[in-house]
Amino acid sequence: MTKQYRSDALASIHETMEAIHEVGAIDNQTMREFDDSCLTPVESLSPGAIRALREREHLSQPVFARYLNVSKNLVSDWERGVKRPGDPALRLLTVIEKKRIQAIA
Repeated sequence: MTKQYRSDALASIHETMEAIHEVGAIDNQTMREFDDSCLTPVESLSPGAIRALREREHLSQPVFARYLNVSKNLVSDWERGVKRPGDPALRLLTVIEKKRIQAIA
């Protein structure tokens, strides 16, 4: 997946910091802070949007859950608004929303 940056300048800074991180000059915490400041945030999805996304892909809750590596009950909870997807799941849902289920299949 291609990283989405807030601007071209931040993309250049982030790329430089990744190289510095790879050689061990900055620690993981500092790199996470750069990620947070440079990368675009993931937009949250409403329960209805999650259900519409699943239905657009013509998937049942159990099959959709399998693609996301979560339980069927968790997908049901998201769609009913009982729980909200965490950041990793939300990122996957965003990828599916933009590029269809084949992007993670």
